Amino acid sequence: MNGPVPRKGILDIDAYVPGKSAAPAGVKLWKLSSNETPLGPSAQAKAAYAAAGEKLELYPDGASSALRAAIAARYGLDPARLICGAGSDELLSLLAYTYLGPGDEAVYSEHGFLVYKIATLAAGATPVVAPEKNYTADVDALLARVTAKTKIVFLANPNNPTGTYLPFDEVKRLHAGLRSDILLVLDAAYAEYVRANDYESGLELVATSPNVVMARTFSKIYGLANLRLGWMVGPPAVIDAVNRIRGPFNVSGPAMAAGMAAIQDDAHVADAIAHNDKWLAFLTKELTGLGLGVTPSVGNFLLVHFSKEAGKSARDADAFLTERGLILRRVDAYGLPDALRLTIGSEEANRLVVETLREFLGK
Repeated sequence: MNGPVPRKGILDIDAYVPGKSAAPAGVKLWKLSSNETPLGPSAQAKAAYAAAGEKLELYPDGASSALRAAIAARYGLDPARLICGAGSDELLSLLAYTYLGPGDEAVYSEHGFLVYKIATLAAGATPVVAPEKNYTADVDALLARVTAKTKIVFLANPNNPTGTYLPFDEVKRLHAGLRSDILLVLDAAYAEYVRANDYESGLELVATSPNVVMARTFSKIYGLANLRLGWMVGPPAVIDAVNRIRGPFNVSGPAMAAGMAAIQDDAHVADAIAHNDKWLAFLTKELTGLGLGVTPSVGNFLLVHFSKEAGKSARDADAFLTERGLILRRVDAYGLPDALRLTIGSEEANRLVVETLREFLGK
């Protein structure tokens, strides 16, 4: 007897596969596969989380009012234009469910975040991929793929897993080329790490446009990945529409408490930025010196390119590193079978990965 049949398109989805998190038995694990911060969360965030554990029998505030107020105060925003979610990926999915359906299209760049495709297919719509130039989103290519069916354009800026970004002038040019009924979704999960003078996360564009939203996360620089916490700012009409399908208690109380404390701990964020600046430059220089291709990155990770030669490939390197407890991210699903993504880790992990790759390459 046949059981229920999933809606058309659901079985076309390749389920998201997180970075590996296990090493061989007896080997110390160095997890460099998920872009987690090596500094961990703020001590203030951990204390707030622990205190919230005293009230686990109570439902959380369904509107995340205090957290939205804290985010608004930090960035000079109107709390009414904010919405919080269980990670920014939940908010990306809610946008897809709100604005996409059968016959609609969503456009994103070639090596963009996998959730864009998953959310689009889950909503019954068609994902449309635009090629990149030098592993960077190409505004002209994105605009060339916009049709009468396009309802959303997703842009990760900076992009994961490439680490590249579009200058704000290019983001504004992309927006200017879109119809007013197309929603531009700026995914700025790694914005806090960027030091480039021509970069903007998109707050200005959101503030002045009726069809732009920006999503952010507490999972990266704030070190709260385990709590699943993200936020989005957008036009009142978009926030209202998304709130109508958002689960009533989609953010837990402990997550809210930790998020409010984390976003106010400027010193911890400054330490994380300083650590990343130092070791991003170190790893870029050292790995390039080994003859590996390294895509210049403004995030807390590097895309490292390997030879296609047997014994020297990304797959071979991954196996070699894993045997020594160094877990990087395979990025085949992103169309990058000859590369690995390396998270900036602790000093010990960063130095160890360089020496291990030196050994792998016979240098």
